[in-house]
Amino acid sequence: MSRVGLVLGGGGVTGASYHLAALLAVEMATGWEPKTADVIVGTSAGAFAASIVRSGTLSLDSIVKKGERQEDVAERIRSWVYRKDHIHGIRRWIRHGVLPSFRRPGLTSVIGAPGRYDPSGIADWVAEQAPSIADTWPERPTVIVAYDLEDRRRMAFGTTSAPVVALRDAVAASSAVPIVFSPYEIEGKNYVDGGVVSGTNADLVLGNPEPLDLLLVLAPMAAEEQRRRAHFYESMFDRVGRSALHDELVAVATAWPATDTLVLRPTPSVLAVMRPNPMDPEQAVPTFIRTLASLRTKLAGPEVWQVLEHHLVS
Repeated sequence: MSRVGLVLGGGGVTGASYHLAALLAVEMATGWEPKTADVIVGTSAGAFAASIVRSGTLSLDSIVKKGERQEDVAERIRSWVYRKDHIHGIRRWIRHGVLPSFRRPGLTSVIGAPGRYDPSGIADWVAEQAPSIADTWPERPTVIVAYDLEDRRRMAFGTTSAPVVALRDAVAASSAVPIVFSPYEIEGKNYVDGGVVSGTNADLVLGNPEPLDLLLVLAPMAAEEQRRRAHFYESMFDRVGRSALHDELVAVATAWPATDTLVLRPTPSVLAVMRPNPMDPEQAVPTFIRTLASLRTKLAGPEVWQVLEHHLVS
């Protein structure tokens, strides 16, 4: 059996919906269960998807519960994700964001700013969706990526260099989008979205003790084509995402030249419902449906199917 790694990138609410649909499509096409991946690296929306995958609860119910309408799904997601926060942490922001930005201008001045929403709602959502592992950690290697505000570095929870934390806390930290959410505190330290460093962080699979045979990357924020009437910033974010992913995959290819890599990205048709606001719960179901339709064509392509059949079809 091939050794398989999964990289699940950031992408907001619609990015999480993309992940769930894409992984279900791969499972239906090949019979391979994503929960058996040798290693999973999840960032932001991908961290949430990783928790569902590792808990073994990936199914249609992951997005739509029995009897729910589209508006019911949106309201349920909204109740978990958008928990109002009481603005606090001004002193922390000044100390770790504003003052250091005088020496290092750029995003550092805003990434620790107090947000409108409290990411603890995301932690509770993980507990609801993946109750068997939310308060512990998956048995199989799983890396959840956040950004440490105080030390100003990437934090790869689930590795030996990171503190031991509950999965629900790691996912909330990884998903704390700056400005939208307040930083998430774990044992006295504050963290924000791992996408501050990279939308994918695919190079972290190199921590696996053995080379992988297949690396499957889902990259909602590294699209190669734009939707019609896309906003200017969409192509900018995708360009940054593609560049980071390219460098990460070069590192993987250099270390493991025999590893096959397959990257799945949203098509313009899927982007038409994922954007312009990837944080919109109303678009979760449309994204899920359109991703399934898109992947049916993508996975059947000769080049893609050849890789999947070789590694995933038993």
